[in-house]
Amino acid sequence: FLRQAMGTHSTPSNQILAGMALFLSVVVMTPVFEQINTVAIQPYMDAQEVVDGVPRGGMTDREAIEAAMVPLREFMLAQTREKDLDLFLELNEMEMPEDLQTVPMSVVVPSFLISELKTAFQMGFMLYLPFLIVDMVIASVLMSMGMMMLPPILVSLPFKVLLFVLVDGWHLITRTLVTAFNVPF
Repeated sequence: FLRQAMGTHSTPSNQILAGMALFLSVVVMTPVFEQINTVAIQPYMDAQEVVDGVPRGGMTDREAIEAAMVPLREFMLAQTREKDLDLFLELNEMEMPEDLQTVPMSVVVPSFLISELKTAFQMGFMLYLPFLIVDMVIASVLMSMGMMMLPPILVSLPFKVLLFVLVDGWHLITRTLVTAFNVPF
């Protein structure tokens, strides 16, 4: 949305955006990953140790996966709109359970994705609006000056980049993206 709104269709590059998305995902998911490590991975790894030639036993593969799903489900449910969860429960012909931990991941994951897409489009709209206004003002000024043959994007691009830099756009976008998640940092 930002690239489209600014009129810079290839800047920043896809690689930079993918890298930024990856690192922001790590920042947001670190508390969840730490919980998964504590409740599932470390107990599973400890159970795989062999002491004096005898396996210690303990947590099985299935138990470790189920334990890892708890923090992941909690994270996704905290970000999911109830309306989206209801939709996928209805599509699966299920009732809303008393305990959300019993909702299957086949309902939680698409509900989470739909909720995140809605949030992304809302943010995209809010990003697009100021740049649209700049384009309209520049086009109006050019028209009033009788410069109909000059493409407005040619004049508005520097103003849009300047606006983005002056409001510290990358900081605002990053802060909004990270703080939009209900995760204790």
